[in-house]
Formats: sequence, C-alpha cells, structure tokens
Amino acid sequence: MAFGKNSLMDSRRSSSSSSHWSMMTPVLFIALCLIGVWMMTSTTIVPIDESLGNKSEMKQQVTESDTKTYEDSSGDVPDEAGRRDADGNMEDSTTESKSESSEEHTMIDKSDEKPTGKAQNDDLGKDDEGEKDEDPNQTSYNDELGNAEGGKTIKEGSQGTNGGDMSTEEAAQEITDGDLERKSAQQTFSDENGKMEGGEMAKESAEIKEDLKLNEVSGNGRGNSSEQISDESKGDEQAGQYFNEKTDNGQNKSIEQNGDMFFDGKDQIQQTKDRLYDEMLLPNGAQSELLSESNSQNGAWSTQVAESKTEKQLQAGLKEHKNMYSWKLCNVTAGTDYIPCLDNEEAIKRLRTTKHYEHRERHCPDDPPTCLVPLPEGYKQSIQWPRSRNKIWYYNVPHTSLATIKGHQNWVKVSGEFLTFPGGGTQFKHGALHYIDFIQESVPGIAWGKNSRVVLDVGCGVASFGGFLFDRDVLTMSFAPKDEHEAQVQFALERGIPAISMVMGTKRLSFPGMVFDVIHCARCRVPWHIEGGKLLLELNRLLRPGGYFVWSATPVYQKLREDVEIWEAMSELTKSMCWDMLNKTKDKINRIGMVIYKKPLNNECYEKRPQSNPPLCEESDDPNAAWNIPLQTCMHKLPVDPALRGSQWPQPWPQRLEKAPYWLNDSQVGVYGKPAPKDFMTDFEHWKYVINNSYLKGTGIDWSIVRNVMDMRAIYGGFAAALQGEVNAWVMNVVSIDSPDTLPIIYERGLFGIYHDWCESFSTYPRSYDLLHADHLFSRLKQRCKLLPVISEVDRILRPQGKLIVRDSAEVIGEVENMAKSLNYEVKVVTSLKDNEGFLCVQKTMWRPKEVETSLPSLA
Repeated sequence: MAFGKNSLMDSRRSSSSSSHWSMMTPVLFIALCLIGVWMMTSTTIVPIDESLGNKSEMKQQVTESDTKTYEDSSGDVPDEAGRRDADGNMEDSTTESKSESSEEHTMIDKSDEKPTGKAQNDDLGKDDEGEKDEDPNQTSYNDELGNAEGGKTIKEGSQGTNGGDMSTEEAAQEITDGDLERKSAQQTFSDENGKMEGGEMAKESAEIKEDLKLNEVSGNGRGNSSEQISDESKGDEQAGQYFNEKTDNGQNKSIEQNGDMFFDGKDQIQQTKDRLYDEMLLPNGAQSELLSESNSQNGAWSTQVAESKTEKQLQAGLKEHKNMYSWKLCNVTAGTDYIPCLDNEEAIKRLRTTKHYEHRERHCPDDPPTCLVPLPEGYKQSIQWPRSRNKIWYYNVPHTSLATIKGHQNWVKVSGEFLTFPGGGTQFKHGALHYIDFIQESVPGIAWGKNSRVVLDVGCGVASFGGFLFDRDVLTMSFAPKDEHEAQVQFALERGIPAISMVMGTKRLSFPGMVFDVIHCARCRVPWHIEGGKLLLELNRLLRPGGYFVWSATPVYQKLREDVEIWEAMSELTKSMCWDMLNKTKDKINRIGMVIYKKPLNNECYEKRPQSNPPLCEESDDPNAAWNIPLQTCMHKLPVDPALRGSQWPQPWPQRLEKAPYWLNDSQVGVYGKPAPKDFMTDFEHWKYVINNSYLKGTGIDWSIVRNVMDMRAIYGGFAAALQGEVNAWVMNVVSIDSPDTLPIIYERGLFGIYHDWCESFSTYPRSYDLLHADHLFSRLKQRCKLLPVISEVDRILRPQGKLIVRDSAEVIGEVENMAKSLNYEVKVVTSLKDNEGFLCVQKTMWRPKEVETSLPSLA
C-alpha cells in the first residue's frame, strides 16, 4: 500500500516537471532572440550614470518653466538647452558647457574692452605733458558690465550644478531669478532719471553713475579736482569748486579741462547708460532670432563704429588743440630781460634820428610775440616786502653795472648772493628818509600822506625815493628809460616798488592831465630848458593845479658855467609858465641844493603875461589824450568852473579814497548805467564785498607774499581801493584805451595807473608782478586782437609763483584755463558765477619750455 502511494506521487512529479520545462523553452528562446536583436542593433555599450536622470529632469524643468521668461529677457540664453544625443538622452556635459561658455564670453568681452579704455587714458595722458591720468578708484565701464552680464545668480547657479551643492529645483529657480533680475535692470535703465534697481545691478550702476559725475579730473596735468556749483544768487563763491556753465535752458555744461570742448553732463550719462543697456541686450545662440535687427540698429543706441569714430575725432581734436599751444623760448638778444615794444631792434634801425630819445620809446612788433621769456639761471622766489626794499637775490637781476658806476652814491651794492640798497641816491647819499623829510620842511604845504598822496618820480634810478615814501603813506609812480643805466627799473620792481620803463622823448606820457600832486626830479638828466621847454611843459600837463615840482640838480646849487646857463634858462622858462618858486634851499647833510615850484591854481597869470610864450593850447586840444600823442609846446588852460575837475584840490588822504570826486554829478551816466556818483559807490561796495568774501578767503592765495599787483582793466579803481588796508600791496591800475576814460577818477581818489592797449606789450620787465587781475578784459580784447599773445604777455610780466585772477564769460574762462594749463600753471580755483560767467585763479610755476624759437622777431 505504501509502495503504491509512492508510485502515485512519483508519477505526478514527473508529469509536473515535464510541463514546466515545456513552458520555459519558449521563454528562453524569446529571451535569446531579444538578446540577439539587441546585440545586433547595438554599437556601443554606455555605462549608466546615476546623475543622468537628475540632469535630464533639471533640463526639462528649465526648458518648460522659463520659455516665456527667456523670450522676453535680454539676458544670456543657454543655446544648448534642447540638444540631445542620438538616443534622445541629454549629453552629460551639457550644463557644464553652457556655464563655462557664459563665463568665457564675459571674460572675452572684458579682455576686448579693457585695452581700449587703457589706450584712451594713455592718449589723454600724452596730451597732458606725457603724464598718464590713472585713477585706481575709477572702475571700467566694462568691468561693471561684466558683473552685471549673466548676473551674479547665473554664476552661483553654475557653481551649484557643477558642484552638486544645489538641488535641481534651486538651480532652476536661481537661473530664473537671475534672468528676472536682469530684466528688471533693463527696465530701470530706461527710466528718465537713470536709476538702476535689482540687487547687485543697482549697486554697480550707482558706482558707474558716481564715476560719470561730469568726468571729474584730478592730477597729472589735467588740473585740480573741484566740486561743481552753480551760483544763482551771489556773484562770488568760495574756492575749490569746478566750473559749470549755466545755459539758458537750465542744463549744466561742464568745461573739459583739457580742451575747449563743451560736454553736456546729462547727455553723457545717458549715452553711457545707453551703451551699457545696448551691451546687456546682446543675445546668444538661437535666442538672437527672437530679436529684430532693426530694434538694435535703429533704436536709441549707437553703433560701435559711430562711437569709435566720435572718440577718435575727440582725441584728435584734443591733440590738435594741445598743439595750438606749443610754447617755445624767445630767441632774442635781450634774453631774460626781453620787453617786446622796447627791444624791437628792426624798428629802431629804421628810425631817422635818435636825437629826442626816439630809440627809447615804444616800437611794438607788427605781430605780437607768443614766445616765453626764459628765467635767469639760479632764479629764486622774490624776497618779501619790506625786507625786499633793502636787498634782493642777485641771480634774479644779475646786473652789476650800476653797482660799479653808482656804488659810491649808495644806489646798489653787491653783497654775496644779494644786491643791497642802502637807501641812497645821487642826491641823497645819506638816506632817502632824511631827504624826504627835508622836502616837507622846505615847503610844509606838501604834507606827505595827507595833502600830497600821488607822486611822479622822473628818472627814478633804483626808485629808493618812492620806496621810502611808502613810510609817509605816499604812492609814487617811478619811471626811467631802458638805457645804459642797466635794469634800474627792474631793480625797483624786484624790490617791490612801483616803476615802469618810459622815457620823455617825442610823445606824451601815458597819463591823464592834472593828476599828480607832486612831480620829483633828482638829477634826472632831462634837458628841461631846450626846444621851448617842451619836456617841462609835458610835466605841466600832468601836474595838478596847485601841484609841486621838486627839482634837486646841480644847476640849482653848483656854479659851473653849464650849470649856471641851465639855471638861468630854467628860471626864465618856469616864470613864463607862471610857476611860483616857493623855496630854493640847500641840504647841509647831503650837500645838495633843491628848488620847489608850484603850479598856478587859475588862469590869471597866463592872461597877464607880456608875451604868450609858451602859448596856450587850442581849446580843442584834450589834455587827457595821451596814447601816442606827440608833444606840444603849449600849456592848457586851467578849469575855472568849481564843478570841473582840477578846480579844487582833492580831499585829504585817506578820505578821498572812499568818496566820489566832487566833479561827478547825477547828470553824468556812469560805466554801469547809473548816475556817476552812485555808479562809483556801487563799484566800490561791489569790490569790497568781493575782496573780503571771496578773494581774501576763497582763492587759496597767501596775500602776505603779494606785493606788486596789477588790475589789468580798472574802472573806478574799486579793486585797488578795496585792497587798501587789507593787503600790504600796491596796485597798478590799467585803463584800456578802448574803455571809458576813468583814469582821472582813479588818481582823484589817491591811487595811480596808466593807459595801455593790451593788444601790445606792456612797458615793464619780465617777472614784474605777483598778481594780475583781469575783470572782463579778455572777452573784450578778442574783438580786436588774438588772445594767445595776450596770455604770452601775461606770462612774461608775471613772476613765477605769481597768480592770475580772471573774471569773464564762461567761454573765455575755458579758453584761458586751457592756455594756462598748457603753460603748466596750477589751477587754484575755477568756478561759476551768475549770468553765465566764471571765475578762474591760476598760479604760474617755474616751468619753461626747452625748445627755442628759430626766428629772431626782435632784438635788444
């Protein structure tokens, strides 16, 4: 039974096993077929990458979620976004290639742009005397753009993907946010106010705007950095501010410091923003097809061709402008002492005679020179007043002939590296102050510094007489010719004493009539008595009615035949001129004689003369006409109307300084259009305000070292009057020949000055003045002559370390500033005033060009 049961079970097992294998056979066959097919169709066995799925998923998310974003965005588009392998799988290096490609593109942009910016800076540096203008604080526009392009988020997203530190969702979101950030920045760029928003872009664009702020320039020949202001309420502002021209439409235009070109600051910022915007809109890959070409070519953004062309033209213009001011040293035999209108040998050779000192008069060249006078070897900054009255640096005026010829008369002596001035002269060997006091003792009515304020010293020598009259509060105009008494006027100016090179020859002196309180001649070697007294009659024209003529010369006290003859001739001449001899005396200390005459106050004496010799001048003869007017052997009638100038003696000094002259009345229209007395006071108040609130505080000038000052276009002398008492300086007031003749007013208030035409050279030695002041002079000169020779003349008469102050139109300020920079002057202040006018203060340096002129326009 048992056996039978087992047999039954074995039978069942055998049947089941047979059935199983019969089922497995087709399965195995099918499997083998499939494997064979697969092996036949497969060419490469690809290892499985676990990250492949994640990368494919991330790519799919980016593609699906950001399609609309990239269509609207102007940022970089991943141009590999849809590329797959032959089996439809994403390539392993797709994302990495995209990231590297984006960064590489940004680096290429930077490498292409940076050399261009550097080259431009180098060119500008060459324009400015070969110095490069490099500012480490300024950021390249392309560096800023490089940070903005692609966005900071793209870079971080790339790092996160490659490093595996960021999930696919985070990476996709970062890319999307970065794109939106760029989109926001683009929209903000189009804002009228130029504000930029959107994370890092806002910060970077703010830095760009800061750098663009009217292109502030500093150092290395491009001028001092200054703030910019626009003053609508005051005529003067404190110093250290950059100049803005206020145009009619309210826009601010800044004057570029290396050229005449005007740049609209607002437009320049907008152009730079446009360029940045344009560069951000450059698409990559297939995304470029989404943009219409006309949008970038015909829109608000210029092409690189246009930008480069404009820049090349600008640089060429700056170089050409720079070359306009190619300075050279004067090639003249006068060397360091060159005075163009007195050292014109060609004109002097053409003179028919020199009998009347014609060769010492002005003979200006037809073409005013534009060369620069060299400095004497070893030149130093001048010694300050009052020590300069007693000694100066020898190498500043290296002339010793006067020390040799006049040494025994105490004019000047050589003492080591100094030239010393003992205070003596031919007629006052034992000191000028005793001599000055002796004059007042002889005629108390002279009353130095009260009744007598303005003096003319003829044949001044080294001007010790005028130098010590400062101690008596007297202002002296000293003059002498440029003759064999070598550099006598130059000595005076170097000492800080007023003086000018001039001769009594064939023409009137450049002063108005009836202005000097006292005229002095101490053995001045002028033949007063010859030719009908023509030269003495010129002094009569200049002398105020009731004024004094002090003559201390050998004919007064010596008994030599020649001296006696001259004395007799002078006595007869002065009597016929109705001069009253007040005193003839002798100084026991100096052992010299002196005579003092007084000019009449009215015409009574003229009418009682038995003979009209010298005759009275014609009524049409203007005693104030002085520019290139031949001398006349006649006398002008004196004014008798109490309201006319000259009929009364001026008020005592210093009261006369601040009060309008008595002969100005309301019926007369002043220079500024107001009644003359009010015009006068308005001018004075204006300059008091300017001096006290601007010049003394805001120009950076150390006024303690300023001594010789010239107001190149004085009106009423308000500038000089305002300086009186504030600065220990004297002012030469120059009234241009084409301006209203206000010079008599200047003398009336106890100041002095001279007529001049600034289209010609001034009759003074080089390096004469510490400060020149030009108020609306240059804009007027441009109507008659070129400005370049005038600036060359300014450089000639200005001392090294001397200052030039200019108040003029915006255009002229820019032009003068450019010329000053080409001369290597230091710009102290340049700022704007009201009504489209500007203010400029520059300082001359020791710089001189090395190249010398090839021609010889004039010789000494």
